[in-house]
Amino acid sequence: MSTATVEKTTNTGNTLALIKKDVVDVVGKKVQEFVSRGELHLPPNYSVENAMKSAWLILQNTVDKDKRPVLQVCTRDSIANALLDMAVQGLNPAKKQGYFIAYGKQLVFQRSYFGTMAVTKRVTGAKDIFSEIVYKGDEFEYTIQRGNKIITKHVQKIENVDPDNIVAAYCTIIFDDDRQFTDVMTWDEIQKAWSKSKMNPDKEGSTHKEFAQEMARKTVINRACKRYLNSSDDGSLLMQHINRADEVAAEAEVEAEIEENANQELIDIEYEVADEEPEVEEKAAEEPKERKPEEPKQERKQEGKQKIIFEEGPGF
Repeated sequence: MSTATVEKTTNTGNTLALIKKDVVDVVGKKVQEFVSRGELHLPPNYSVENAMKSAWLILQNTVDKDKRPVLQVCTRDSIANALLDMAVQGLNPAKKQGYFIAYGKQLVFQRSYFGTMAVTKRVTGAKDIFSEIVYKGDEFEYTIQRGNKIITKHVQKIENVDPDNIVAAYCTIIFDDDRQFTDVMTWDEIQKAWSKSKMNPDKEGSTHKEFAQEMARKTVINRACKRYLNSSDDGSLLMQHINRADEVAAEAEVEAEIEENANQELIDIEYEVADEEPEVEEKAAEEPKERKPEEPKQERKQEGKQKIIFEEGPGF
């Protein structure tokens, strides 16, 4: 190993150690302060220290869309806020309850549908959350009472179960007092939700194509839980961070897209193309005649437009 490589590795290690000390440890202490002041009530089996350790291990191996380490690309403030959003919500990325995504220089923590279910149960006191797929040929009915959908019949035959026959999906949240909240999404609504994803769900071999039933379940669960959470008037620190995390993720994605598009400038260039055919002089076969002054060569001008995309990079 060369001296330069050793120095680079050492510098990277020192940088990560500083980030861990300045960000991870500080966030952990901040969460403990919230708990000690009674502003935050974490799940009984949730360990902030263990969640931070898991998050740190995952972050060290997380890269952005250009394969650059997020701990080197993203700002320390955004790293700290992403970790704080994770911890306040009582989630752990090691349990697949969320993941870290870099949008430009901003790191955000986004809940997975497992995380959304965990938070919903914690905030609302729900005892169960489940989802089902409705296939072509199923007997499916529901009534609407005071704006709430209530499933009254769903009879399914095994021969109907086919990813190509999905008609709809629904999610039901059940509370301790047996109240229920149900959300139903048609197949068209599910596909429209997928179309907003940057993962190209229409691509052959994509997760949405290969596991349509599971992805449909995730989609309706996410919408049902978010709808119920958004209807809550809970002004607690937890709800503030739940809403903040969703807003920050959306804003960071938009800002990153704007910045990416701003680095491409479309320029129209007009140019002229001259006819370069060689001029042929006519010579008399017999006696030379008085030569007339040559007329200037006529150039046919052709105007066209050429579109060139200049991508700004370092130094531009």
